[in-house]
Amino acid sequence: MKQIVARAVLICCLSAGVAYGGSSDKVKVKGLITTRTGETLTMKTADGGSAVVVLTDSTKVQQPKGLGLRKKQMSFAVLIPGLKVSVDGTGDQSRVTANSITFDADDLQLAETIQAGLTPTRHAVQTNQQNIASNKQNIQSNQQDIAANEVKTAANKEAISANREDIEANQQEIEAANKRFSELSEYDTKGDISVNFAVGKSVISASDKAALSALARNAVNLTGYIIQVKGFADSSGNAAMNQQLSMDRAQAVIAYLIQDCNVPVRHVIAPGAMGTADPAAANETAQGRAENRRVEVKVLVNKGVAGS
Repeated sequence: MKQIVARAVLICCLSAGVAYGGSSDKVKVKGLITTRTGETLTMKTADGGSAVVVLTDSTKVQQPKGLGLRKKQMSFAVLIPGLKVSVDGTGDQSRVTANSITFDADDLQLAETIQAGLTPTRHAVQTNQQNIASNKQNIQSNQQDIAANEVKTAANKEAISANREDIEANQQEIEAANKRFSELSEYDTKGDISVNFAVGKSVISASDKAALSALARNAVNLTGYIIQVKGFADSSGNAAMNQQLSMDRAQAVIAYLIQDCNVPVRHVIAPGAMGTADPAAANETAQGRAENRRVEVKVLVNKGVAGS
């Protein structure tokens, strides 16, 4: 009789353990990041629903490396709106505390293109349009002596056709990116400064360091803030050099915010290297070039969070 009673008690204890242990089930959620705050992500899932992903200091952000099972550990900064991710954690399909977040390199590149304002694609379209205009002028000139320039005219027609195909491809890419961009939630700007640099340099001045420190102190009092950083260059030098210089300047500002202003990494989104795009002033004057050698820093709060 004692053995029967003992077994019954044991079965009851095991049943209770199972019942109470089900509240922290492991879960996997895949989808597109639509909003980002300092501590959470909101995702649009494959079935059209939404899920909130909670970030912790132990959350791992990973990118597959090669064909094996190896993964490259990444910063929280890459978790930007527009990025497709796979989240492993605990909770349910509507709210997950993330243990690991995984994404592909191609999806990150597309999301960064969206954040940078589609600048590379727009420049490609402008270049192709200029090529078409040039080819049309060549055709008109060749028509004056069709008999002597038939070969050259045919070559120009082929170039025009190729350029038109490139433009159509670029336009499709822009439309697809715009569709994804339109799905992202809007943000309120709670702080906005510009950090200026000397010619060919990425060193932050003492006065700009003070301005960045003040911006960071104000940001930490906001709920769910993120910091956006975009680097720019003037028209001096070639395009490749200016692109890299704008990235170096943005990285220098991010390093100062994290290392000297104690801004958590998860509150800073991936920097944008804008090169000579969107100049703040004309590059024809020294003063205008000085204004264009800059990094724009914004403190953003999702409008839904700000409204609450």
